[in-house]
Amino acid sequence: QVQLVESGGGLVQAGGSLRLSCAASGRTFSSYTMGWFRQAPGKERELVAAISSSGISTYYADSVKGRFTISRDNAKNTVYLQMNSLKPEDTAVYYCSAGITIATLLKGKFGSWGQGTQVTVSS
Repeated sequence: QVQLVESGGGLVQAGGSLRLSCAASGRTFSSYTMGWFRQAPGKERELVAAISSSGISTYYADSVKGRFTISRDNAKNTVYLQMNSLKPEDTAVYYCSAGITIATLLKGKFGSWGQGTQVTVSS
């Protein structure tokens, strides 16, 4: 099992940027597909972005496509989410997750789950 710790959240004005980081423990990080979920009060959990173990394949929700970029550095056991042109509707707790494939993450199935980091976008 991989242990995940998110960081980088905060308060930002609309149109601004944030970079989230997810640090993973262990030596098996490179074998996992990684994803970022978000959840806001009164809304359903949403898979925002995902990246395959090799980094070749990526997924983005329509709501963030063109604004967010997911990347990973397997040598550092870290996955990132660069968030640009932030909107108030991006406000949520963002969670890092590890799974088997992008398809299984889309189904809500994962093996590890981080503690989350709060992102608040003011209007």
